[in-house]
Amino acid sequence: MKGLYCKLGETGEVKFIIQETSVPIDIGDHQVKVQVKGCALSPVAIKLYEDLKLQREHIPVGREIAGIVLQVGPKVSFFRPDDEVVGILPLDAEMSGLCDVIVMDEYSLVQKPEKVSWFEAAAAVKDGLRAYTALHTVSRMAAGHTLLVLDGASPFGVLTIQLAHYHGVKVLATALSPEDRTFLEQLRPSVGELEPLVARVIGVWDSKVDLVDSCLEETGGLGVDIVIDAGVQLYEEDPEVKKHLPHKHDIITLLGVGGHWVTTEDSLQLDPPDSRVLFLKAASVSFLNDEVWEASRAKQGRYLHIMKDVVEKLSTGTLRPLLENPVPLYEATVSMEMVQRRQVRKRVVVKL
Repeated sequence: MKGLYCKLGETGEVKFIIQETSVPIDIGDHQVKVQVKGCALSPVAIKLYEDLKLQREHIPVGREIAGIVLQVGPKVSFFRPDDEVVGILPLDAEMSGLCDVIVMDEYSLVQKPEKVSWFEAAAAVKDGLRAYTALHTVSRMAAGHTLLVLDGASPFGVLTIQLAHYHGVKVLATALSPEDRTFLEQLRPSVGELEPLVARVIGVWDSKVDLVDSCLEETGGLGVDIVIDAGVQLYEEDPEVKKHLPHKHDIITLLGVGGHWVTTEDSLQLDPPDSRVLFLKAASVSFLNDEVWEASRAKQGRYLHIMKDVVEKLSTGTLRPLLENPVPLYEATVSMEMVQRRQVRKRVVVKL
């Protein structure tokens, strides 16, 4: 049986290889054996593996899976054979999600509703978890808030917009291209009133458009309650790849009183003047790391509850992931290389 793995070269380059792997014959008390039907591809966070001392010669690739339960351990209480499930393999998993059959703990899986396809479930579970973490856990979203989603046309951005709109939040979003702007302006809920999901799309590719002015104009000068970034410029001399990102000063400026800035920038540095402005606004900065759920056993119940809620909202049409057409296993290596280089704008799912 073959699986996809990430191998680090001597000079730090990332290579993806398919290699043979085996499934344990005996499974643990709380483990289940799953036949994988669909596996979503997300970039491998090499630095996170290094920070957690989980680096190894071959890092398994493909952690978001959907499939059918083949066998359960003697103490498994959540599942039975033939159940349809979806889940996320933990960071320390030894098997790739692109194997035909995998073994994982029952505490990393939830039931998949029958009407949700394998590919939708695999594509949405991690981005959905990330959106819940940003909106509910970190920023305490509430009806009537105003939310700014940077790069709203990304797979994570789309699910965040849909979830926020469902809870009565006014959503602003940035678009990186005219195509993204058209896509976001045409986003509508699948149920209920058909008003646009995004109240205002801000085209940041246009140098004449000012992000701060647009947000303050839309909020009557009060600023937004929540900002979820997709990276920020830390310095004026940041590399060219960051030129489309807003500067940290811009985000702090457009935040309202008591606002929450949720950042994906793991190396964020704030100067004393930045901190002073945040203090004056009683605003906060939080870091978005959806991998943290498995760092504490006390959070396991909430982690499973979030994943269950994501797939339930998939079944009702509240959440609709942004995904490419499923690709066959023999294209997985090429597809993963594109995902790692962030050359695809939709979530890629491999069909097994």
